[in-house]
Amino acid sequence: MKKNVQETIAELKTEAQELEHRYYSFDFCYFHFRSSKERGEDINIEQSCQVLWSYLGSWGMLRGSSFLLSKNPAYLKGLVEWIYEQPKSTWEIDVEDYEKKSKEILNLYNQINKFLLRGTTTLVTKILLGVFAITPAYDRFFKDTFKEISGNKCSFIKFDESSLMAISKFYKENKEEIDQLSKEHRVINFNGEITNYYYSKAKIIDMYGFQIGRKKLMKRKQNRKKDIK
Repeated sequence: MKKNVQETIAELKTEAQELEHRYYSFDFCYFHFRSSKERGEDINIEQSCQVLWSYLGSWGMLRGSSFLLSKNPAYLKGLVEWIYEQPKSTWEIDVEDYEKKSKEILNLYNQINKFLLRGTTTLVTKILLGVFAITPAYDRFFKDTFKEISGNKCSFIKFDESSLMAISKFYKENKEEIDQLSKEHRVINFNGEITNYYYSKAKIIDMYGFQIGRKKLMKRKQNRKKDIK
């Protein structure tokens, strides 16, 4: 089903007017890992662990009952070393490749999960998004949005082929808008400079799912307040 993706992304972007906004943690993380991989020398593993840790913290992965609360950035060392062992082509995977490369993407997910030992679907997909930008993050807002879009045919509780195909279907139905938004959104670095990298289509879809799900939650809260009155 065709959606108004452009309008939804515009709503989200109006919140992130300052470089210090948490949304840009994605930009910093993605730029750091991709540029480090492409540079290919003098990779600073400690710095990379800190960057990934900071990104995860910005997106709520270091709160509540998360097992990461008892860890520190050094816990990510093995994972980060593995990330840099991946070919440069990994960073080029995007939604249009899901049908042909679903097994490769699922393998990446499983490998990350092995390093984390106790990773949740949300945590592992946050890493896939922040480092490679090849899939949306399956947080509660995204899952709520895309469960409804799929007509409840996919719960998005698991990161599996059916969920990837549901995202692929959404992309095909909204390809023109998503492709254009991807071309319009450039990644910025820690100094606020525009880089040569663009937001992936998976990132655009992630933003859409996040914003729609968040708006739905806010509406439910408002309705509950009205009921109380």
